Amino acid sequence: MSVRGLPTARERRISTGGIELCVAELGDPTRPTVVLVHGYPDSKEVWSEVATRLAERFHVVLYDVRGHGRSTAPVPLRGGFTLEKLTDDFLAVADAVSPDRPVHLVGHDWGSVQAWEFVTVGRTEGRIASFTSMSGPSLDHFGHWIKRRTVRPTPRRVGQLLGQGAKSWYVYLLHTPVLPELAWRGPLGKYWPGILQRVEKVPAGDYPTASLPQDAARGAWLYRDNVRARLLRPRADAHAHAPVQLITPTGDAFLSERLYDDLDEWVPRLTRRSLAAKHWVPRTRPDQLSAWIADFVEAHEGGADGSRGSGREQTEARPATGLYAEHFAGRLVLVTGAASGIGRATALAFAAAGARVVAADRDAAGAVGTAETCLLRGALDAWAETVDVSDEQAMEKLAEKVAAEYGVVDVLVNNAGIGLSGPFMDTSSDDWKKVLDVNLWGVIHGCRIFGGQMDERGQGGHIVNIASAAAYLPSRALPAYSTSKAAVLMLSECLRAELAGRDIGVTAVCPGIVNTNITATARFAGVDAMEEKRRQKRTARLYGLRNYPPEKVADAVLRAVVRNQAVVPVTPEARGARLLSRVSPGLLRAFARIKPRL
Repeated sequence: MSVRGLPTARERRISTGGIELCVAELGDPTRPTVVLVHGYPDSKEVWSEVATRLAERFHVVLYDVRGHGRSTAPVPLRGGFTLEKLTDDFLAVADAVSPDRPVHLVGHDWGSVQAWEFVTVGRTEGRIASFTSMSGPSLDHFGHWIKRRTVRPTPRRVGQLLGQGAKSWYVYLLHTPVLPELAWRGPLGKYWPGILQRVEKVPAGDYPTASLPQDAARGAWLYRDNVRARLLRPRADAHAHAPVQLITPTGDAFLSERLYDDLDEWVPRLTRRSLAAKHWVPRTRPDQLSAWIADFVEAHEGGADGSRGSGREQTEARPATGLYAEHFAGRLVLVTGAASGIGRATALAFAAAGARVVAADRDAAGAVGTAETCLLRGALDAWAETVDVSDEQAMEKLAEKVAAEYGVVDVLVNNAGIGLSGPFMDTSSDDWKKVLDVNLWGVIHGCRIFGGQMDERGQGGHIVNIASAAAYLPSRALPAYSTSKAAVLMLSECLRAELAGRDIGVTAVCPGIVNTNITATARFAGVDAMEEKRRQKRTARLYGLRNYPPEKVADAVLRAVVRNQAVVPVTPEARGARLLSRVSPGLLRAFARIKPRL
């Protein structure tokens, strides 16, 4: 029988403790087994998008938790949802679908809460090869977290307690008698799909299933049977006996990121990931989750005995050690103008954070060199692509190729640019066209084409446009260049407003005077070739004396994506000019009248 949203799944029923669990399987049973456990008030269909992707590489198993979906419910409900009984269910499933090899466990929300029990009790040791947790803490760890903050309160700890207490409002309601059941079987069950679409941006489709009102009403006992008892008397031996990958959605409305501050003492082998998303990530970010789960499973396949399993050829894990590995490991980043300067430094910085990097530049050899160095710096993978960003058709072909071969880009850095100096009256129409084609239209093409793919995917992303302090610093020597960068800045501001509701961030980075080779290749309008060469050398020497490295700009780019900043002046002069443009624009105009010595 086919499963809704998973037409190729094989369904069977497993009996355990008077309960019949509905289990669905996808993929090749000879490959490593990944067990997906859903949360509240979901059923196994919440995983359909993730399961379909993982089934290309693994044996994927989903099951409806007792009382949910097509699994039967305990009688009576009270006392039928304890963590001990949920552990019995998991072991019954694991023994049935993978009797000879440990399974890789993945849990979301209450699926993660119960999975923490599975991975910390002695009777499951040796049955779990790895555990990926998202949006659901261990109740034992949570209990100790609360106890530490109440026994030794500080203003910060009290603030953390109050913050999580406010986020946990629904837990109190679910402990009230009768009311949750009436709400779920009444208006809340009817309007819940629309609420998820509006608030959580969950796409419409095969989720949630028609059994939602009944599932949610029964599932209230997950909280009543476990939360109060475990928070008051948390286990002291709740240490994980398998490696754990923690994925934390930074926009989770129900759980504070601070809940996991003490997790290292409970998990000897912990990998942290952070995702700019809300609570229901299995539906809103299936691509990213599937990539992280797959990489973690392959890195730890073999489980307790350390042997490698059959099936897909295994690859050695290359853990990212960069400052931002938690945010970018495994994510797909494309950087234009990546052959040198700020573009190259930015590509390498993302590589050090464990990202997958596409280094794009019209300099083919330079792009290849950057991609090769990215692999050495820790990139999960890296590719070189040759493109002229001013060529709209070439950019469209690149986007099609990247999406087909590597996936939809998570972070786009529009960095490619050229320099042009000279008075307005000496700047020809051809000069203007060249500068605007690369500096402005190249950014427009990138934002429209790659940003359009992000928007269509519906799983968020980030666009970084490299502008310049020249965007808000008038100069008689840089009218064309300054105009192009001012347009990039305003384009970024407009696009940020438009895409904010689609979880796509947009940042304009304004570096200032940075030691790159743009000065050596910049054109000077109104002078002959010999004089242009002299000015290029002089400008490059001045920038060299300033010696502000592009690596600092790259660090600002990564930090801006993590913080979702709007405008980022980088160098001290860029920050100072930005301040003056707001508080004393007249002073900047006066400086602009001074003729520079070139």
